[in-house]
Amino acid sequence: MKKIKILIDDLDSWMIPYGKKLTEKLNHKGYTTELINSHDKVDSGYCLILLSCSRKLKKLDAFNYNIVIHASDLPRGKGWSPLTWQILEGKNTIPISVFEANEKIDAGKIYLKANLILEGNELIDEIREKLSFEIEKLIFSFLEMDKSKSREQVGKETFYSKRTKENSELDINKSIESQFNLLRVCDNNKYPAFFYYRDKKYFLKIYKSEND
Repeated sequence: MKKIKILIDDLDSWMIPYGKKLTEKLNHKGYTTELINSHDKVDSGYCLILLSCSRKLKKLDAFNYNIVIHASDLPRGKGWSPLTWQILEGKNTIPISVFEANEKIDAGKIYLKANLILEGNELIDEIREKLSFEIEKLIFSFLEMDKSKSREQVGKETFYSKRTKENSELDINKSIESQFNLLRVCDNNKYPAFFYYRDKKYFLKIYKSEND
C-alpha cells in the first residue's frame, strides 16, 4: 500500500475537518493515509499533501512527491490567500494548481490545473466547501496520473500579500453592493467585517437566508 500523509500545520485552519474526510476517503481507496499537524511527523512515504501550511517544508526528500494545492494560475498569484484576493478582484472562475513543493515559494513544477467555478453569491463557508470538493478531485487525479506529464511553470510571476484581520474593514462611505465581495470572504468568527463610526468599532456579521 502507498503511504500518504496530509499535513495541516495550522491547528486553527478551516481545512482540518476536510483533511479528516479526505484521509478517510483515501484509506477507503486502499492508501495508507494519516493526517498530521507537525513537520516533525514528516517521515517517509509515497506522497505528502500540504493542505494548509504556514511553515515552509524542509524535508523535501522524505516522500516521492510533496504536493501543494494553490488557488491560482501559477506562476501568477503566488503567495498568500490567492482565493480571497481573486474574489475581491471580482473573479468567479478561480484557477487551482497542483504543484511539487521545492526550495522556492510556489515555484515547483505543475502537475494539474482546474477551475473552481463560483456563482458570485456564496459566503465563506460555501466557498470553502466548493474549494475542498475541487481539491479532493484534484488529489485523486494526481494520484492516478502519469507523473512524467508534469511541466515547469512558464510566464510572469505575481505575488499576493498576506491578509490580516485588518483587511476585513468596511468603508462606511461606500455601498454594501460595492463591498459585497469583501463581506463574502469575511469569517464571522475569526475575522468578521467591521467598521469605525464616531470613534467606535463595530462588527458586522453576514448570513444567508435559509428561506430563499
